[in-house]
Amino acid sequence: MKCVLQRVKQAKVVVAGETIGAIAKGLVVLVAIEKGDTPDQVEAMSRKILQLRLFPSPEGANMDLACFEVDGEFLIVSQFTLAADLSRGNRPSFDNAAPPAEAEQLYNAFVESIKKGPCRVRTGRFRAIMEVSLVNDGPVTIILSS
Repeated sequence: MKCVLQRVKQAKVVVAGETIGAIAKGLVVLVAIEKGDTPDQVEAMSRKILQLRLFPSPEGANMDLACFEVDGEFLIVSQFTLAADLSRGNRPSFDNAAPPAEAEQLYNAFVESIKKGPCRVRTGRFRAIMEVSLVNDGPVTIILSS
């Protein structure tokens, strides 16, 4: 499982011209489910993300507060391309990505686990062609993998 987190001032995801998810201050989480990922890994990753301290405190400490402590929100977007392997040639291989049915089940479990936290959660649409736009705050971009 791979996640890319971006601290944002605002973000949205659009499918076929329709905004299906939008947040103000918070975290955009791009998620790739890979072959061999388990429900336990998904749960551990969600717990980690809910507790990550990526937001500045009023006292000026740059990364002192978690998303819930700043009334932040989550925009979670499935992105299988994070599972790309570029070790050979110039065309990415996606052999590491979990099969769609398995990936969707674990992605949905990840979303539900994040929803157990105190922050509002919005999502993209699994297997859709999406346009994701955001204003990165910092910029702060973190890569996590299990």
